[in-house]
Amino acid sequence: MKSFRILSQASEELEASVAYYNSQQADLGSALLAEFENTKDRILELPLAARVVRGNLRKRPIHRFPYFVLYRVNDDEVIIVAVAHRRRRPGFWIGGT
Repeated sequence: MKSFRILSQASEELEASVAYYNSQQADLGSALLAEFENTKDRILELPLAARVVRGNLRKRPIHRFPYFVLYRVNDDEVIIVAVAHRRRRPGFWIGGT
């Protein structure tokens, strides 16, 4: 299995989303974080399974939430570039690719 790293912008977006959901309902943000971890694990198991959306950037949805994970696959590493809401700030991640 490949190692992974998450870029700071993606980590910040995830943390902000978790905080928002927790402010809306107890433990809802924790549920988002758990679903992100499940998505990350699926990515690491089969990194080339998700569709390519731009260059070598791939996109995988997060189950139960309106978010997706954008990532690149290198020889020995998966790099998570963005954790993005499906409708907010579309394409903000393009500059970080």
